[in-house]
Amino acid sequence: MFKIRLGVPEMEALWADLSGKAKSGTLGKDDEKLYKKFGKAMALLANDPRHPGLKSHEIEALTHRYGLKVWQAYLENKTSGAGRIYWVYGPESGEITVIGIEPHPEDKKKNGYEKVRLSAIGKEEA
Repeated sequence: MFKIRLGVPEMEALWADLSGKAKSGTLGKDDEKLYKKFGKAMALLANDPRHPGLKSHEIEALTHRYGLKVWQAYLENKTSGAGRIYWVYGPESGEITVIGIEPHPEDKKKNGYEKVRLSAIGKEEA
């Protein structure tokens, strides 16, 4: 079992916003969909980052750019603009840090992964 951390500031802010709206009952349709998919993906990652439904695989272009092995997992599939979650192991043993959520960047297009925005891991990086 892995502890899930959220990259800073973007992933922490996104999850705080979604979970706050969920608690107050003010999630819009799109936010509710993202909240459920993000929550499910984090639960699957915590239990087994290699879960078949996640289809986790390394993205070498992001690994090179980020300086750590960056993995991509599915939030959804067979959907236009299907969402992807980006994550790394660490910073501590037994931890996974979610560093990005983006629509699929269509890696067959030139420089598709250059547009993916990634959060920092956190204070431990410094």
